[in-house]
Amino acid sequence: MHTVAVLALDKVVPFDLSTPIEVFTRTRLADGSAGYRVVVCAERPEVDAGHFTLRAPRGLDALREAGTIIVPGTAEPALPLPESVHAALTAAAARGTRIASICSGTFILAAAGLLDGLRATTHWVAAEALAAAYPEVDVDPDVLYVDNGQILTSAGAAAGLDLCLHLIRRDHGSAIAADAARLSVMALEREGGQAQFIALRHPPAPRGATLEPTLLWMQENLARELTLADIATRAGMSTRTLIRHFREQTGTTPLQWLHRTRVRQAQHLLETTEYAVERIGAEVGFGSPTSFRDRFKRTTGVSPGTYRRAFR
Repeated sequence: MHTVAVLALDKVVPFDLSTPIEVFTRTRLADGSAGYRVVVCAERPEVDAGHFTLRAPRGLDALREAGTIIVPGTAEPALPLPESVHAALTAAAARGTRIASICSGTFILAAAGLLDGLRATTHWVAAEALAAAYPEVDVDPDVLYVDNGQILTSAGAAAGLDLCLHLIRRDHGSAIAADAARLSVMALEREGGQAQFIALRHPPAPRGATLEPTLLWMQENLARELTLADIATRAGMSTRTLIRHFREQTGTTPLQWLHRTRVRQAQHLLETTEYAVERIGAEVGFGSPTSFRDRFKRTTGVSPGTYRRAFR
């Protein structure tokens, strides 16, 4: 079983610490078995977590058996990195262990030299400080997370959830990630960076909302050339009223929602079928392969072919 080691350092942010514990321990595979084994480890038995003291069950030796190491943020990211932690992280990286940070945990990876020459992100408040302290790191404050393959970083707070769900999808596919997201009561689609990789086959319709029948109809008619007027007619509203209700109930416009739904369905087909990219584009309602490729890359950050290679 894949072991996830969550590394708790002094001044650890409790929210960042609990996020991977909750998400990974709740992950269940298709047969009902646990997807991960999660351990919490620290340099010393007791960790100062601000409002309370945390007793970690494992020491740094737990990092040697981990397939993934998660480094939560700390309230004081500029604190010197203990030499033992530095050595343990660099040794893990040399072994090929996957290492990911949440929020200001990026500072810890940078201090260990693991982000030199790589693109990375952190909480937007700390992005300038990270760039100033570690000029060899390409800091991108405008995304939810950055996946460099072995090394990953995420922005603040809820972006840690996006990162964990992304890792689950990398390991077990979209269906398992979707189930984990629902258990975490987490939105499966968020604007920014690569977060759109985490998606359901269909977006959740707001249950009981007045638009629910319209959203379901749109999902069932993706291949049709739907216009704003078509959707308004189906909903029994004027286009202006439709747009207002859409923004209130989904946070976006009808056509933006439709485009994302088509991309989400395309993601599912790229993962589960051998269909050519051109056929998938046509099946989800894009008028041409070019428009499909452009919209897909704009939404997910990668081409359909790259996406298929990553998530098959």
